Amino acid sequence: MESINSNHRPKNVLSTTIDKYTNSNNQEKTIFHYLQKNTATASMVSKSTGIPQKCICRYKRDLEERGLLFEVERKLCELTGFRAWYLTANPNFFPKSNHKKIGNGNRQR
Repeated sequence: MESINSNHRPKNVLSTTIDKYTNSNNQEKTIFHYLQKNTATASMVSKSTGIPQKCICRYKRDLEERGLLFEVERKLCELTGFRAWYLTANPNFFPKSNHKKIGNGNRQR
């Protein structure tokens, strides 16, 4: 006689996709919020948040493209001892040259 295992459920593809997106979205938010309060390298962010460094690099690029994160200074990482960029999402520490100029006089005549 064949037994039926009620604990085994087929993988729901939609559920897996939603979980992956939700996890991804949460990781990006975690990195962004951490960097609003801290200036750190990707290695330091990884150690503090538990998010793998390769994921941090991907989210870093996405946040930079949206103007929400900037590289502030390249110096020795406190964690690894290698030269690395220190990152921030705190607008008070954004480099002046990277600020978007508002009302720069480029009006059409």
